Amino acid sequence: MVNFEQAAELAKNFAKKPTDSEFLEFYGLFKQATIGDVNIEKPGVLDLKKKAMYEAWSSHKGLSKDAAKEAYIKVYEKYAPKYA
Repeated sequence: MVNFEQAAELAKNFAKKPTDSEFLEFYGLFKQATIGDVNIEKPGVLDLKKKAMYEAWSSHKGLSKDAAKEAYIKVYEKYAPKYA
């Protein structure tokens, strides 16, 4: 079993690129695990990419950093066979 730091590094180096929705799963949990609750202003309506990233992070509000790390590892283990 990998730890959070290993999973994050391995996910960055996937041989294939995850779908946008899969990327947002990783992104939201990574930000929650490393920073905590969202601490930036919500992007404008027209910036769809940044808005999606903000919402992916914000959806984990209240989740502890440790719980987010565990969830990130589970997401990594779910997608590793498909993309590694």
